[in-house]
Amino acid sequence: MTLIGGITVTIKVIASAVLRYQEMQLRHSRPLESPETMARLERMEHAVDAIAVEVERISEGQRFTTKLLSDRQLSSANQGER
Repeated sequence: MTLIGGITVTIKVIASAVLRYQEMQLRHSRPLESPETMARLERMEHAVDAIAVEVERISEGQRFTTKLLSDRQLSSANQGER
């Protein structure tokens, strides 16, 4: 569980750093106010948000699967004691 949370945070941090780096590069090369640049940054922002949602969905599925396996293991252990 902690691993997936860590991966989610890592992806968000990396994406944020990439966006900041690209913004910095764009500021030095041409003005940020250009419609093309703003549209591109907006698309990137939507893509990063979509990735974060998908990673969270995957981690939720992993938590569910882990709980099922844990419950199954506990129930088989309880049946073995009888």
